[in-house]
Amino acid sequence: MEPLTADGIVERIREIEQGVGRLSPMQKVLIGTDGSVTGLLEMATGHPVTITTLVQDIVAADTEAAAALDIEQGDEVNYRVVELKDGVTGEVLIYAVSCTPLRRLAPEFRQDLMRADIPIGRILRRHRIESRREITDARVVRAGADLARTFSVHRCEPMLSRKYRIIHREEPLIAIEEIFPCTAFTDEIRVLVDAPSRIHITLLDMNGTSGRVDGGVGVTLDEPGCVLDARKAAGIEVRGGDEEARRRVAGAARAAKETLGLPGGAEIALHAAARQHAGLGSGTQVALATAAALCRLYERDVSVCDLAKAVGRGGTSGIGTAAFEQGGFILDGGHRFGAPGGKQDFRPSAASRGVAPPPVLARHRFPEDWRILLVTPEVGTGAHGRGEVDIFRTHCPVPLDEVREVCHEVLMRMIPGLVEHDLDLFGSAVNRTQTLGFKKVEVGLQHPVVSSLLEATVQAGAAGAGLSSFGPTIYAVGDSGMQDVARAAKEVLGDRGGSVLLTRARNSGASVRGE
Repeated sequence: MEPLTADGIVERIREIEQGVGRLSPMQKVLIGTDGSVTGLLEMATGHPVTITTLVQDIVAADTEAAAALDIEQGDEVNYRVVELKDGVTGEVLIYAVSCTPLRRLAPEFRQDLMRADIPIGRILRRHRIESRREITDARVVRAGADLARTFSVHRCEPMLSRKYRIIHREEPLIAIEEIFPCTAFTDEIRVLVDAPSRIHITLLDMNGTSGRVDGGVGVTLDEPGCVLDARKAAGIEVRGGDEEARRRVAGAARAAKETLGLPGGAEIALHAAARQHAGLGSGTQVALATAAALCRLYERDVSVCDLAKAVGRGGTSGIGTAAFEQGGFILDGGHRFGAPGGKQDFRPSAASRGVAPPPVLARHRFPEDWRILLVTPEVGTGAHGRGEVDIFRTHCPVPLDEVREVCHEVLMRMIPGLVEHDLDLFGSAVNRTQTLGFKKVEVGLQHPVVSSLLEATVQAGAAGAGLSSFGPTIYAVGDSGMQDVARAAKEVLGDRGGSVLLTRARNSGASVRGE
């Protein structure tokens, strides 16, 4: 394993900055130092650094550890996971994982290493061990569940990682990885937004003779979600995601800046987002997350409704906007239709700029023990753009008798099933809505594999299954036995491919925090 040269470290830092934005001087020092990190932290914070050991065990070296330490795979190593903390505030500063081959340790050194309260640098000084550090890697990693708990961050949040070896007598004595958040060790304000996606169960009234139109029901999802961060800049610069996602973020940022009169721009890093044009509301969440981040940066208190108007969302369905604001199961009341101040024709949200999000009529917590399976087959994207507009114009108005039945299913079966924790009643209402009104149109326009997935997931034990928005993502709802439902979905997908994700509802809206 070759160590990084000084130029190599500079190049790695440059690559990191291309992905997450500029690093602070302290972050660069922590990545590139070949000295004691504990000492640097104590100088930076002005407080003593303490150690909390999470794991201390003797294990067999895996392939990666063997390569890092120049030992045989299976050799015994001391595996240690610790948190370096601010000794005054208790804040976790760095998460560190180390591996040390036992056969290279003197008994006294090994005894100190196995203690839970001594940093490695201090052990080396105590035993007067002459050593040097070789940096072998520097990169960005995702937090995941463990680091998210450690640092109280989102599981998709980017973290800075560096790996190095302590060399003694020209042999690797210890291999270490140190990890800390991209938001740590910087004085620059950075706003992080974690926004949920949603499933859209059905639109209610695409007939319009009542004087209202649209209306809908949906459920906020725990994952996939949109995670981005932003910091002040003169213009608008976006990193992360694919080209279309970056274009969406940049467009939302410009719209928010101009519409809301914000004094500056932002450098935005998109870390995660639901698949676009798949029926999960990615466009709405990305746009609202971007607008919310800019408003927090410039200390502007703007309601979610006004954010939605600024970025042109919520003009048909209010589910995405309400999911961002409060989460849970949502019923919205649609828009006035055919009258001054209301909508004058049938069109999707993306083509309804200037139309305010509809009122939320009901919001309920979704049961914690109900699971939601998301299946997205590889059949191209759901309807969007001009194609989506044409579908609304061609297939609306839908028959009034179907609108009435949809409303009856939602009011007298779906919502009571949710409130009374009657999964079968809720699921049967979901199943019935797939054959009525505008949802019947959406299902009928799908690839045949979608209908096969709806049928297979219910037969495998889901209480109900439906197409989310224009798809192609389908969802299935159940409690126990959802692994069997997931296996059935994978069998239907076969060689076609696609994603299968078992998740839960999210009963809270977006998180917006500044650091």
